[in-house]
Amino acid sequence: MLLSLLSPQHGYGIMQDVKKMSNGRLTLAPGTLYGAIKALLDKGWIEFSKNGDMEKRKKVYTLTSEGYQVVQSEIVRLKELYQNGLIRMGAQLND
Repeated sequence: MLLSLLSPQHGYGIMQDVKKMSNGRLTLAPGTLYGAIKALLDKGWIEFSKNGDMEKRKKVYTLTSEGYQVVQSEIVRLKELYQNGLIRMGAQLND
C-alpha cells in the first residue's frame, strides 16, 4: 500500500495498484483496505493529500516524509532478505 502512495491515490486507486503490482495475487477487500488506511494514518505514515479537493467524495491519501522513510527501509530489508535467500539456496543447490 505504501508503494501505491508514492503518488496521491484514493482508496479504489490503491486497491487497483496493489492488485496490479502483485500480478493479481493480492486483492484488498474494502474493509481490509480502510482498516489499513486508518492504521497508516494513525502511525503518521500517510495523510490526506493537501492537493485533493476536500469537496469531492473520494479522499485522497499520500505518503508523509516518515512514510517515505518506512518505504525506503522496507526496500533495504527485503533486498537483504532476498540476497540471503539466494545465498542459502545456492549453498543447498551446490550440495
